[in-house]
Amino acid sequence: MKIEKRNLADRLGRRLKERRRGLGMLQGDLAALAGISVHTLSNIESGKANPSLDVLEPLLDCLGLEMNLVPRDESKTRADAKTSPERP
Repeated sequence: MKIEKRNLADRLGRRLKERRRGLGMLQGDLAALAGISVHTLSNIESGKANPSLDVLEPLLDCLGLEMNLVPRDESKTRADAKTSPERP
């Protein structure tokens, strides 16, 4: 499970960095707009940090991004039907 969390942090960081660069923003610009330190932003973009929603939300706002939770391929689901039965 630890590897999956790292992969998610890496993917999130890469996506934020790509968007920031695509908008022609420097880390210092985005950090100031989002109210976080450049060091924190650098750690997020490199996948070294796992930002809270309170940190992530202003970053997404500044970058014009939104986060959506969508179902993924059933074969990648970890939930066990025996431990989480469907409720009517």
